[in-house]
Amino acid sequence: MRPLKLLLLITMIPLFLLANDDRPPVRYDYLSKPDVQRFIRMMHTRYGFSESYLRKVFKHARLDRDTLARYTGKFKKNTTVGSWERFKLHVVNPETFKEAKAFKRKHYRMLKKAERAYGVDMDYIVGFLGVESRFGNYTGDYNILDALATLAFHKNRMQKFFKSELKHLFLFAREKKYDITKLQGSFAGAMGCVQQVPSVARRFNRDFDGDGASVWDIEDCIGSIASFMHKNRWEKGMPAVIPARYKGGKRFTRLRTSHKRMLPMSTIRKAGVTPAQPFPWNKAYLVKTRNRTHDDLWLGTTNFRVLTRYNNSANYGVAIYLIAESVK
Repeated sequence: MRPLKLLLLITMIPLFLLANDDRPPVRYDYLSKPDVQRFIRMMHTRYGFSESYLRKVFKHARLDRDTLARYTGKFKKNTTVGSWERFKLHVVNPETFKEAKAFKRKHYRMLKKAERAYGVDMDYIVGFLGVESRFGNYTGDYNILDALATLAFHKNRMQKFFKSELKHLFLFAREKKYDITKLQGSFAGAMGCVQQVPSVARRFNRDFDGDGASVWDIEDCIGSIASFMHKNRWEKGMPAVIPARYKGGKRFTRLRTSHKRMLPMSTIRKAGVTPAQPFPWNKAYLVKTRNRTHDDLWLGTTNFRVLTRYNNSANYGVAIYLIAESVK
């Protein structure tokens, strides 16, 4: 599985809803682990890192018990009932819309530059930044080295992925001349205004303002998101999703909803679902967001799939759409 697809599995909830707990990382003897020694030899042989430097870094790395707890034990999906209301309460609310408008005004020149350069819609760039980091205000308070070392060398369901990300963290820090021990981000090692794990940051990070690419620079993040949208075939001017109406109760069960598989509009209409706004396309993603007492339905275009390729969540995609609509 490609790194970006795996990233989607670990960032289903916006970062600013996930604060660090009260258990600080603790000292840990990583150098006593044989797999750490193998990792050091591999990084030295394959990528030319000094073994003394690598040992020094691992002496500094700590065990993050909070991070490890998120990826151990039996995986259980949280109930989705009421999830959309919780999402709206924290992410899609009047305060977010107010901040989104202010952000668009402040960064309009750079947003317009990205729109022209990549053929995407600036309002959706604003939406991405709003959901990912509240417009750059919440970029994470976990030590990334601690988080990735913990997940790379302690058994968990995504250990192989995190070991690869630790490798990319070393490469990323060397390329950017960063102190690898000081970088902060999410519990999964994602960094910056648009929350990119090291492998994705190395692939998509752009220098959009001429002073060197940085995942923490808001203007570079504008360029990075625009690049991502373009590479995933965003169609400028096409809405990602629109609201829909349905008959037959508060919960919709007549068709299987999905943001990965499109259905013919004829099939959707036969199930009693109709667009609440003009929808001229012949196929759509039938998307459901779940409130405590009822479901909301949405009809997604191919642009909706672009949004959910960054984060595999219907709530996430609809939230970006609503923020984008709020700044038009």
